[in-house]
Amino acid sequence: MKRYLPFVIMAAIAVLTVGAGAMLYRAKQRTNAVGSVTAASPGRLGAEPLHVRGDPGAPVTLEEFGDFQCPSCATVTDVIGKLEQDYGRRLRVVFRHYPLAMHSHAIEAALAAEAAGLQGRFWEMHDLLYKNQAVWSNASDVRTFFNMYARSLGLDAERFAKDSNSDEVKARIFWEGQQGVSRGVKNTPTLFINDRELGHPFSPEHLRVEIDAALSGKKNF
Repeated sequence: MKRYLPFVIMAAIAVLTVGAGAMLYRAKQRTNAVGSVTAASPGRLGAEPLHVRGDPGAPVTLEEFGDFQCPSCATVTDVIGKLEQDYGRRLRVVFRHYPLAMHSHAIEAALAAEAAGLQGRFWEMHDLLYKNQAVWSNASDVRTFFNMYARSLGLDAERFAKDSNSDEVKARIFWEGQQGVSRGVKNTPTLFINDRELGHPFSPEHLRVEIDAALSGKKNF
């Protein structure tokens, strides 16, 4: 597990993003509570206010702060995918960006996912990035791989390239990173169930215990 706050990367995004401060302020004004899983109006901070997969009315929400270049996140993603299949409509999953400064391509990967999200393919890009993490994470030119993934998803390549460098998606990633900092996130992956942070390990067995407890109304501490 990585234990570094992404302040360096967050600062870099802030410098690169022209006008992101105003966008971030307006987004915060529309958000009722930090870390809420209630969606705000779409179209201002990336593809959607939250990246959610599953039934909106599910009794259990599993929320992840993740980094696409983090090996542990890739492992947890596989575990979560199996849990989604097993729990069906009882579980929904939320993904939030938390790129770490120690990962040289984490920001670019997050930008690619957001750009795909603007064309309705966030989760498909999310899955491709984790599935192929060992390939692109060691590349000198990751854009070549991300453009290839975009084409495989049938995305408009020109729009994808433009959106990958847009102020809108940079602001979204910055905003979500700040949400993580405000909630005490220090590493990736960090998981919450129904807004309560989980401890390690993030094994299938442990996560099942936590989900079952949430379904029954019990709290594990």
